[in-house]
Amino acid sequence: MKVLVLVKRVPAPGAKINITADEQAVDTKNLGFAMSPHEECGIELAVQLVEAHGGTSTVMTLGAQESEEQLRYAVSLGVDHAILVPTDVDDWDPMATASALASAIAEAEAGEPFDLIIFGNESADSGGYQVGIRAAHALDRPIVSGIKSIDIDGETVKARRQTVAGLEEYRLTMPAIVAVKEGITLPRYPTMKGRLNARKAEVVASPQPHTPGGQKRVRLIPAPEQVSNTVVLGEGPEAAGKIVDLLVELGVLS
Repeated sequence: MKVLVLVKRVPAPGAKINITADEQAVDTKNLGFAMSPHEECGIELAVQLVEAHGGTSTVMTLGAQESEEQLRYAVSLGVDHAILVPTDVDDWDPMATASALASAIAEAEAGEPFDLIIFGNESADSGGYQVGIRAAHALDRPIVSGIKSIDIDGETVKARRQTVAGLEEYRLTMPAIVAVKEGITLPRYPTMKGRLNARKAEVVASPQPHTPGGQKRVRLIPAPEQVSNTVVLGEGPEAAGKIVDLLVELGVLS
């Protein structure tokens, strides 16, 4: 089977995010980058599916030339092919992103559709939840989001997601698209052989026009920092009484 995974270069989760003085971009100085955790699980899922059913896997991203780092990392994990949709435009809203990716996907398929296309449920930076759904609509393919497990049964994808009402199962006829959540797989670490393969891998460029969507960036507002106070109850045996009082206050002891 042919599997495609879409990924995005995002600031490393947990990093302190600073905004540029004009409030139009993230200050990338001293900032590390990675792919979104949902998408990292999607990469592992693609590799596992090809291992189980045969075929090939491909990773694609839209971004600046630096995004090759995430593509090569995916190759180091076992993905076969990498495609970069290069751009020097910063302000890509979900509509513009989905339009460009849908065009790049159709170009990469060349008349032979990917059996399964995997998006992350949402990106770790903007968290828009839209790109996969919009791309699926443009490609006229079924999609289910929030997926936590899948099985392949012939030409059918059995996709499951957890809701407050219980477990839902959807059956999609391939070619199909799913948006997966972190935890659907446990991502592997790259091997030395994988890293060497990634360095030599060809990254195919697939330029696409930037068609402005319906959203325009006005300004970026950093989230307020959460400040916590640390209280030292004491040191050594003399702190024992205060600890007991605190545990009683918290309801741990009575």
